[in-house]
Amino acid sequence: MTPDAAPAAKRRPALTVSTVVAGVVVVVVSYTGPVAVVLQAARAGDLTAGQLESWLWALSLGSGVTCVLLSLAYRAPVLTAWSTPGAALLVTALATHSFAEAIGAYVIAAVLTVLLGLSRLFGALMRLLPPEVAAATLAGILLEFGLRLFRTADGDLALVVLMLGAYLAGRRFAASWATACALLTGCAWTTATGGFGTWSGEVGVAVPAFTAPEFTLDAAVGIALPLFLVTMASQNAPGLAVLNAAGYHPDADRLVTSTGAAWLVLAPFGAHGLNLAAITAAICSGPSAHQDPERRYGAGVAAGVGYLVVGVFGSAFLGLFAVLPAALVAAIAGIALLGATGGALAAATRDASRLDSALVAFLVTASGLELLGVGAAFWGLLAGVLTHLALHRRPTD
Repeated sequence: MTPDAAPAAKRRPALTVSTVVAGVVVVVVSYTGPVAVVLQAARAGDLTAGQLESWLWALSLGSGVTCVLLSLAYRAPVLTAWSTPGAALLVTALATHSFAEAIGAYVIAAVLTVLLGLSRLFGALMRLLPPEVAAATLAGILLEFGLRLFRTADGDLALVVLMLGAYLAGRRFAASWATACALLTGCAWTTATGGFGTWSGEVGVAVPAFTAPEFTLDAAVGIALPLFLVTMASQNAPGLAVLNAAGYHPDADRLVTSTGAAWLVLAPFGAHGLNLAAITAAICSGPSAHQDPERRYGAGVAAGVGYLVVGVFGSAFLGLFAVLPAALVAAIAGIALLGATGGALAAATRDASRLDSALVAFLVTASGLELLGVGAAFWGLLAGVLTHLALHRRPTD
């Protein structure tokens, strides 16, 4: 989709119950999982409370602003987030480099991202990706969330049955309320059984802290270059594949340039990476977000607003997310992704001539394979494309 591709969508409200709930689920999933890696990296670098608060503020602000602006610009659920593989890289890097050196590396990686977007090379490479391979990769990414939903039943069968039942009832009688029904049912059951933890945080406004970047060759080679490569391969490439698989085709190079520019601005405040999201994009680009694909961009806007609110109040919200039981988070994430998973599987298998390449992409991605610090989604895309090239003359055949 382009900014003027769907004028009818502009006349219909995009912020509905289903899109807002999808945005809420995105925020909950983001701050109960990936942010834990950031906290681990901060401990490894012995950062102060103020530096950590600024880091989380920068990530939240960058993700929030880019989610809102890009979703509105393209009328598509463009979800952005921070680089989780990049944060994992910093767990070891911050133990041997100063925070100022790491900030300098962030700036270099952000500049490389902007330059790649301006070169138009990223979009050219992604256009070689067969749609069935993109859909299969998405299905492989989401498989673990579907499995986790039912694995949760081992420890809390009643929670899963009640939430899934509420979701199916919603799908049968009021599709736009399906995910909301599941979330409310899960929260009610958790409250009744005393499953929520105790929140002891204090509400306060986050204070950003500027750190002057220090540029060293060691940090450029040891942090900036791997951070750039991991972010592009493990985050931006799968993130765009998710959008394409869902039928959205925004300008890939502009998206990368925009997230890279936001990253560059916020790097001195601690942002280690801003990029396209994959898993949370799937939550907002599937039928659970809205039955009308042209109105799902509202979920991206709602998620962006949620990021901004969390960023403003910082650690207070992190304490709130900490009281959510893992079973509830796993169940709502799995339920919210059911529609996207089914749609991806259907799209991946619709062309029998490309079934082999789609199957390879799906299996490699679902395997969780990690090589050279790069996650399975990238290797799934690559394996699927190589399989396709081995069987066909061109990627688009």
